[in-house]
Amino acid sequence: MITGKLFAAGADRRIAITITILLAIAIIVPVLNLAVPQNSALHIPPYAVALFGKYLCYAMLALALDLVWGYCGILSLGHAAFFALGGYAMGMYLMRQIGDRGVYANPVLPDFMVFLNWKELPWFWYGFDQFWFAALMVMVVPGLLAFGFGWLAFRSRVTGVYLSIITQALTYALLLAFFRNDMGFGGNNGLTDFKDILGFNVQADATRSALFSASAIALALAVYVTWRIIGSKYGKLLMAVRDAESRTRFLGWRAENVKLFAFTVSAVMAGIAGALYVPQVGIINPGEFEPANSIEVVVWAAVGGRATIVGPIIGAILVNTGKSYFTGALPDYWLFALGGLFIAVTLFLPQGIVGMWDAWRARRRERLAAGEVVAPQEVVVRPETAAAGKWSEPDSGAEPQPAE
Repeated sequence: MITGKLFAAGADRRIAITITILLAIAIIVPVLNLAVPQNSALHIPPYAVALFGKYLCYAMLALALDLVWGYCGILSLGHAAFFALGGYAMGMYLMRQIGDRGVYANPVLPDFMVFLNWKELPWFWYGFDQFWFAALMVMVVPGLLAFGFGWLAFRSRVTGVYLSIITQALTYALLLAFFRNDMGFGGNNGLTDFKDILGFNVQADATRSALFSASAIALALAVYVTWRIIGSKYGKLLMAVRDAESRTRFLGWRAENVKLFAFTVSAVMAGIAGALYVPQVGIINPGEFEPANSIEVVVWAAVGGRATIVGPIIGAILVNTGKSYFTGALPDYWLFALGGLFIAVTLFLPQGIVGMWDAWRARRRERLAAGEVVAPQEVVVRPETAAAGKWSEPDSGAEPQPAE
């Protein structure tokens, strides 16, 4: 198993434990949903399975951002674009599976195309009736966009806030494009009313549980891949570019190629997260391209702790859990609560939750090494041994004995 190999390879225990937990819940949650009676306290309702599955997809998106922001220093404010493109690729497959069961009963054209009086299927929809093709496009489309964008940006040595601005401009441009009805992606309404995935009813409890398990397993694989990348020689080079790009270039490395690989891998990871997200929420529309969504991903990574692999996962789950709670309890104020959380983390936890924990453990190890944590045992010096330069230490509860 992966976890066994991780421990055998001397990996960070935190990574191995995270992967073990993800693989465990991939089995436990579906069992509690499908096999446990509804009147049992251990039963997990179907809506909760879909909700937790959505959180896992968000966690995978946050991990994708952490790869480029935490370990390469690229603050991308456009990662929602890659997430949405992966979601649209999966949504196109799901729309092709509806067939003549749609409102207009057209076996080829989706309902929105019939409504808009389209006569034939656009060329870019060809192949999406096959799952393998859609799964390939889920990775290829975000990856190609990231590669092309990164190749132009990194070769031009665009860095810092300027790079962040153009990544946000990218996702905003895609937002405007996908809102248009003549683009062939459903316009403002997007893609919805899904029926089947791989021949299974997408609304069935068993299908939702399977999608949850797929999300947990995909996140575990993403954690493993990210750990392997960061732990490799390339990972050390990636962090060197983050900390001292000019010095890295002076040593002869092509920093733009280093950043381009990480940016492309991160985009592919975000696309896979989007593809798993869509069948669980039942819709994909241009709202997923909103720049605010990309900024929110940055909040998740910052809250959990960037450059920690596990931190962004924790941050994404905690923030979205709180978001779900506040939207129900305080619907008019939840945005203020989210903003207050981000401000509080920035002021009081600049390293995030996991970063703060690591810093505390590092300080504790230093104190232990210096002998400051454990108070020294009281030393009893007897007059007859003091003259000879000798002393004795008492055992707990025993009468001090003179040193021989």
